[in-house]
Amino acid sequence: MANSFHRQLAGRILLHVRTAGLAEGHHLTEASLEALLGTSRAPIRVALAHLADEGVLRRVPNRGFYVAGLAEGHQPVASPVSEDERIYLSIADDRLSGRLGPTLNENEAMRRYAIPRTRLRRIIDRIAREGWIERREGRGWSFMPLIDSVQAYRENYELRQILEPAGLLASGFRRDAAIMTRLRTQQELIREGGWKTLAQFELFEMNSQFHEGLAEMSGNRFLLGVVARQNQLRRLIEYRQNLNREQVRDQNDEHIVILTELENDRIEAASDLLASHLERAKLRKARGAMFGEAFPDPA
Repeated sequence: MANSFHRQLAGRILLHVRTAGLAEGHHLTEASLEALLGTSRAPIRVALAHLADEGVLRRVPNRGFYVAGLAEGHQPVASPVSEDERIYLSIADDRLSGRLGPTLNENEAMRRYAIPRTRLRRIIDRIAREGWIERREGRGWSFMPLIDSVQAYRENYELRQILEPAGLLASGFRRDAAIMTRLRTQQELIREGGWKTLAQFELFEMNSQFHEGLAEMSGNRFLLGVVARQNQLRRLIEYRQNLNREQVRDQNDEHIVILTELENDRIEAASDLLASHLERAKLRKARGAMFGEAFPDPA
């Protein structure tokens, strides 16, 4: 029987199915989900069974679980936010709003968030992997620079404007059929109504995967790392902004046009469109931040 932990895992699997655009009939294996979920196969098996009971997956005896389709009548509620995720977002929010200083003491954090050291360490390990905290030479942790001002937001987008369009023109760029199909499926899901119904974190993950997918096809492993790192930094601030779904639809339209240009081997046109897309996003996001959607009042 699925307990709260299993249901949280089921929610994360569902998020993976939706944001990766996995088609009906796709085989979900326990082995493939181990690295994604960071847990052993036994609880994954229970979570998969839970999704099968809800009709999202189809169980085939002796073969495993397959995506059964995400028709409206068979979609469970979007994956719940786990307690770890809530604390993680609280730490990010406290740091971005200035309620946390440049360092983090574990004992003080345990009292502040009312959690045991094992849970705190697990969350800090995640933050360290994402690159916005590091261990101090003595005791405790030091926060790394974040997107915590309008200027930092602009710099984030300007770096992406320099790198991402150039990645499409790189000598190692190769259009990958599997990546293109995945990105097209995700963007079509958004266009066909997902811009109205998908949760904010689902939309952000699809947006991130779009840009990381383009970077991956550049053939430059370092470019992919930089784009993924910038997405990690953006994730913290994006969750603090009000979601404008009309802007999501416009952004989705631009993504689809870029994909179409790539599919038609108009690589330079796709690069130009990507540069314009990032410029518009920079202006829009910075404008929103200046009107208080993301950053605290400096006073």
